Formats: sequence, structure tokens, C-alpha cells
Amino acid sequence: MGAISAFKLRMERRRCQVRAIRKSKDLVEVANRTQDIQQNDVLAFVTIRNEMVRLPYFLEYYRALGVSHFLVVDNGSTDGGCAFLADENDVSVWKTEASYKRSRFGTDWLNWLKFRYGNKHWTLTLDPDEFFVYPFCDTRPLQSLCDWLDQSGVRSLGTILLDMYPRGAVSGAQYQAGQNPFDIAPWFDAGNYMVSKNPKYGNLWIQGGPRARVYFHDEPESAPSLNKIPLVKWDRRYAFVRSAHMLLPRGLNMVYDEAGGEKTSGCLLHAKFLDTLIDKANEEQTRRQHFAGGREYDAYREKGNGPNGLWCEWSERYVDWRQLELLGLMSKGNWA
Repeated sequence: MGAISAFKLRMERRRCQVRAIRKSKDLVEVANRTQDIQQNDVLAFVTIRNEMVRLPYFLEYYRALGVSHFLVVDNGSTDGGCAFLADENDVSVWKTEASYKRSRFGTDWLNWLKFRYGNKHWTLTLDPDEFFVYPFCDTRPLQSLCDWLDQSGVRSLGTILLDMYPRGAVSGAQYQAGQNPFDIAPWFDAGNYMVSKNPKYGNLWIQGGPRARVYFHDEPESAPSLNKIPLVKWDRRYAFVRSAHMLLPRGLNMVYDEAGGEKTSGCLLHAKFLDTLIDKANEEQTRRQHFAGGREYDAYREKGNGPNGLWCEWSERYVDWRQLELLGLMSKGNWA
């Protein structure tokens, strides 16, 4: 990369940081327990809106994995989720009625919280329907992975966002609070993924899977991006550019081996395709607060999913992380 391009990226990173500081004025403190955060704690950063039904299992899952503290921005929920989180001893909550879209889809808010509280911590940046799976996650806590990454000099770990779905109409996958969503949506696409490299930021750009196959089959290049870098050893100099898809400095996006080997990677199991999606799509039809004016939600509403939903004869039923590694969707790399 030339000196001019590197300078432009440094300036972009500083603009992201300035935006985060400015957008911090959107946030109203509800419950701040950050004084309880210890030096080696792994932290999770999340933005929510009307996700009460998801929160009990989300917290249970990540507590069991090894997350010590959750820092959450509630963007105008009306379902009691904010009050629920405020009563949890390992959660700090801020609320805002400001525009999700104008915060770059929550990126500015979470960049600020990570700048303020995430420095020198391993951080997970998540949506409430995303569940991190990594090599040996069934036998080794998250802190073990982070310790190994520290010892290896690795600052970030990449994943593919793996859309999970039921066999049958999404509307029939009726989700109850506290339930493991993959008990009712255990299927995924093992293939059908397109990968390219973003020349500006250096990250991989991944599209495909069931959303491209069903909702965007006539324009797969418009399908949602599935590449994410959720786990980062945070530093105040860092900033996400767009959600957890890419960040600066640019080197943090190099979560793959250009020489042809394999770096350690994981998956985010995506529990989007439950009956709760129907209300989300209906709301977004009016709010228009998501990327590209909610084009993705328009596709969900307009095209439907038929009696089989997203399921097809090539769908795979989820077993564990070893299955995902055998399918080439994640890798343990050198971590043995």
C-alpha cells in the first residue's frame, strides 16, 4: 500500500473516532457497572431493539462461554428489554432514541463504548441473534482462546456469519424466551459462498448461503455480507468502519493467510430465521433504519419462503464445530 493510501486510511480512522465521540452524546446511562470490569475480562458489546425474547438465552450462552461483562446500547426498545438488562449484575446499559442509521447502524455508539471501556480487553462485537463458535469451544473457555491469540501475537479473529434456519416456513419456528434457537433452526448451507477481497480495507467479502439462494437468487451480488471480525484485542486507536465487517487499522482485517495456509477462525451461528423475523420485517418497512433502506427486509416480506422455508435437499444439520471445520467453514489453524 502506498503512502498516500495509508495516510487516507489513518484520516478515515480518526474520522470514525471523532464520530464516535460526537455520537456518545446520544447515549443516556441506565445502569453502569463498568467499575466491576477486571483486567483480563472478555467483554461483549451489543446494540438491541425489541429483543427481549432473545436476551435470556443470549446472556446464558455467552456467560457459559466466558464473557465477563456485557455493554449494551438499547435503541428505543418498547418490550421491556432495557429494564431486564438493567437488573443483570454483569450488564451495563445505555439507551438512546437517536437514529440507528445515522449512527452507522450502531457502529458509532459501540466504537465509543469500546474506546471508553474496551481498551486492552478482548472484545466481542455482536448482534443478539449471533452465537460465536470457535475451535474447541465445547472443551475450552473463551479466555483460553484469547490467551493463545495473545501468545501468538494475533489481535483479531475472523468468522463467517452462518445463517441457520428451520425445515419449514420461518413463521412456524416459534421461539420462546430462554430456548436454544438451534433446537428449532438447526439447518445451514454447507456451500454456495462467494469470496472476494476488498482492495481498500484488505478484508475478505463473503456472500451467499440461504439468503442469496432464496431471497437474492436473481441478484446474488446484492445479498448481505457474511464476513465478520467479532473478536478483537481492543486498543483506543482502533475503530470499526462498518458493523463488525471491517475495521481500522487495516492490518486487523487480515484474518486469513494469503500464503495459502489456514489461520484460526470461527463461525457466528445466525439465529435470524425464526418467527420473530416477521415482526422485524414489518417494522423495518416503516422505520427504514437498516442498511440500503432495509432492502434485505423488503426481500423477506415480498418473496416469502414457501412451505420448506430456506431448507433444501442440500441443507446440512448442525452438529458441532468439528463439522464446520470439516466443511471448510472455520479452522483451528495452529491451535492444537
